[in-house]
Amino acid sequence: MKKIKFSIVVALAPNRNLELKDSLKELDYPKSGYELIVEEGTNPSENRNRGIKKSKGEIIAFIDDDAIISNDLLKNAEKFLNEYKKIGIVGGSQLTPESDNFFAKVSGYALESSFGTYKMSNRYKLGKLNLDADECSITSAICFVRKEIFKKIKGFNPILFPGEDPEFFGRAKEAGVKIAYNPNLIVYHKRRADLLGFCRQIFRYGEVRMVKEKLNKTRINPVFLMPAGFTLYFIFSPLLLSIHNLFLIPIIIYFSIALLVSFAISIKKDILALPFLPIIFFLLHSSYGLGMISYFVSKKFVSKK
Repeated sequence: MKKIKFSIVVALAPNRNLELKDSLKELDYPKSGYELIVEEGTNPSENRNRGIKKSKGEIIAFIDDDAIISNDLLKNAEKFLNEYKKIGIVGGSQLTPESDNFFAKVSGYALESSFGTYKMSNRYKLGKLNLDADECSITSAICFVRKEIFKKIKGFNPILFPGEDPEFFGRAKEAGVKIAYNPNLIVYHKRRADLLGFCRQIFRYGEVRMVKEKLNKTRINPVFLMPAGFTLYFIFSPLLLSIHNLFLIPIIIYFSIALLVSFAISIKKDILALPFLPIIFFLLHSSYGLGMISYFVSKKFVSKK
């Protein structure tokens, strides 16, 4: 009997369909060479950790339940990990599907823009091969981990969601595990279909960022604090403008950059996105900022209690 090479571990939320299964049928890889482990529950970290314990493969593949995978995904992963023996974790790109609705596509354009998500934009577009990657380039929506790594570090931290994958990658780096980004590892990952879902998602990212940094015992990059500072500035802008009109300058600069970036993206992607992209950029940054502010406010409230 052929040894199983890959264990595909999928964390499935309750009452969700396993959409991944459809594209698995098109996978160009021997069926005897991989297994699919689906763990259902409300906590993705616990789901994945249970899947790791059940796995029989040499390599654990973490893929989101709603992803559409490219048919050469496992072949490309095997080729890469055979060539780069010292790499313990490798991730790829999660691109916006053509089947997404207009809003989801526009939000995808914002996510893959450096102006929108800084270095995290690497996760949402096709980049260059990086043999010294980190959480800015890869996510658990599409990543491969040699099973032996879990003897060195524990699995995903169940107190985090979202943010469990950057914390896991940060812990792996600290333990000396080499992480890579390979643009040949591709899945198509649905974006949030409406404005409210998008804002909620980004708010949660901002809310858990400081928790992740504390768990990894790392200093936060000041760039991550900028959305919170910008959001506070915008909230208090009426008061600031009552003091002096000069406080209007940061708003003018921000929206001027947003318009220029939006124009460049729209010319390349879809001209119809132009009126919406500046608004999406603003909501992206302010939602993240509000999430981080929420963390600090709740932390202070809890400490007082």
